[in-house]
Amino acid sequence: MTEDFSDENIRKNCFFCDPGTSAYKFLIEERKSFRILCDANPLREGHIIIVAKEHLSCMGSFPGEIFEEFTEIFGEVRGFVEKNYGQVASFEHGIFGQTAYHSHVHSLPFPGGVTEIIPEGQNKLIPIQKESELKQCLEKDGGYLFLRIGLESWVVDPALQAPRFFRDRFAVALGRPERADWKKMRFNSEIMTIAEQENRKTIGLWKSQH
Repeated sequence: MTEDFSDENIRKNCFFCDPGTSAYKFLIEERKSFRILCDANPLREGHIIIVAKEHLSCMGSFPGEIFEEFTEIFGEVRGFVEKNYGQVASFEHGIFGQTAYHSHVHSLPFPGGVTEIIPEGQNKLIPIQKESELKQCLEKDGGYLFLRIGLESWVVDPALQAPRFFRDRFAVALGRPERADWKKMRFNSEIMTIAEQENRKTIGLWKSQH
């Protein structure tokens, strides 16, 4: 039996569309068009995701007002991670490599460089100056792989796309390959106990600073 990837079925079964699901167990704060939360299956402490309330596929599909609001929240989240944990990396599977078909932009502490995530070389990276360029990437290629480390941003060659593309690579680079597959991770009680402690700590820091 083939899986149903129709837009209607994806929306009906989207756990990010329902704020009552386990994905929102570690909700940090709610805003007009977004929810800020700790990833329920974090790669490490300080792993935060920004989730659109509306069922939108990725940043590149955000309407104008929603994108403006996102930009402000994105800067706030990145500033928080940097202040408390050091250099911050952000990524989004702009349709390519998504395992949850609803926009959720990741930010997490990452002390390394881009070659640790994209060892294939600079020719696989296209620099971008601002996230608004992702709209053109989506229109041109039908998707994108967005990566930002420190102050530099890129889209990655779509030929490299794979499910959980960034998550798998960051997990390895952080020395935590056992956290790469979130579907398996959530059934490992030992890892999840540690992950919950990490998330509670992150939420505590956020609350104390806002």
